[in-house]
Amino acid sequence: MALILKIFIYFYLSAGVQGVHQIAGLSCQFIDEHVTVNNESHVETQLIYREAMLQFGQTGDSPVNPRAITFLVTGSKLDLRRYMKRVDAEQVECELRRYSTEGIHVRWPVQGAQGYNRWFRCTLKHIKGLFTVTGFLRHPSDQPAPGEHDYLHWPTIADGETLTITVAMVIKTQSPSVKAGLGSPGKLHCQFAIDHKAPKVTVEWHRLLRGGRIKLFSHNSSSGRTDGIGVRLKDLADGDASYNLHSAEMNSEGRYICSVSVAPLSADLDINLHIEEPPRVSLNVEPTVSLQEGQDKKIICEAKGYYPLDVDIRWYKQKVVMPNQTVNAALPKMLAVFRQNGHKLNKDDTYSVSAFFYLEASLSDSGKEFTCSVSHQSLRDPIKISFILNVEEPVSWLFNLILSLTGITIIAILYTRRYRRSGRRQSAQVK
Repeated sequence: MALILKIFIYFYLSAGVQGVHQIAGLSCQFIDEHVTVNNESHVETQLIYREAMLQFGQTGDSPVNPRAITFLVTGSKLDLRRYMKRVDAEQVECELRRYSTEGIHVRWPVQGAQGYNRWFRCTLKHIKGLFTVTGFLRHPSDQPAPGEHDYLHWPTIADGETLTITVAMVIKTQSPSVKAGLGSPGKLHCQFAIDHKAPKVTVEWHRLLRGGRIKLFSHNSSSGRTDGIGVRLKDLADGDASYNLHSAEMNSEGRYICSVSVAPLSADLDINLHIEEPPRVSLNVEPTVSLQEGQDKKIICEAKGYYPLDVDIRWYKQKVVMPNQTVNAALPKMLAVFRQNGHKLNKDDTYSVSAFFYLEASLSDSGKEFTCSVSHQSLRDPIKISFILNVEEPVSWLFNLILSLTGITIIAILYTRRYRRSGRRQSAQVK
């Protein structure tokens, strides 16, 4: 029976994945909390991991999984599925938690809303880091919140219970992890939406530095006050709170926090900025190296200006492959013996390193291609730079002796002829 239920849930969740609004629901983990105060007046929290379903439908729909807690999302101006474009249900991790308003009571200004609400927070993450979405779920209640420490008196939710909810606020980033090169502009994406017009919203950006928060930007729609730069105010009206870096520097790297608050709700999204700078690769030789057999030469491949550590440098040797040659082309052979210097820290906090070997010219290697391959996390494919070795046979000492004697003889003959001609001219002048 359990297997049949799992198969049914899988096909239910997978139905209509071609269109984002056709996702019927998501399997979630509901992290419930049992909070108590011990004898020393310290709060102790026990986390309880429970099975849940985030089900999209209409009031009165039957739960897909009767054994799980069902959060039935009904008609709202905000649709969570809109923030999960072009993804399948199995690509999304879903987590649900209760949300404490810490005794703050504000009537939520939407049509049909009752005086009190119970709040839940839903976090949706793409398994490959394409987005993070936080949604606040409102469950109407006729009971007021029990005060500042409402978490001590949360009502029990039974397994199999269905809670009919609406989505009240959404905050999303489509770039939980951002990569930027030195000197390039960077954008930390953050957008939000609220289910009613003219909300009293506060948007802030902070950066974590040495364990503390540094405020970069803040805007309060009620007072109109704005502190800091980096967010376009006209974009805030459309729910775009993205932070813009004019030029990424090494000290720009770190964790940034986008905060959106509408009483009694407040949400934070973490965005990590990583600086990545690709290496510049060069050789100390020309594209063609000519040596006599038996000669040796130090060949150096240098990678400069990369960040962060580490790079991988390898040397390969292979026969030159002709452009139209596809059959019997020899695979590159990695050189077993080469050395690598330690990483050098540059003034701009990037790194440099070199790998070298001593090439001993052999006729068997003449015409072969030697390639330095450099890999780094900033590169999609390795950088490769090559040279071709041309090896000449050594000239014998006897050949050199004959060549030298021949040269001396030719010079002597030319000098003698010139001397004789000069003597004849002088004799003719005397006569």
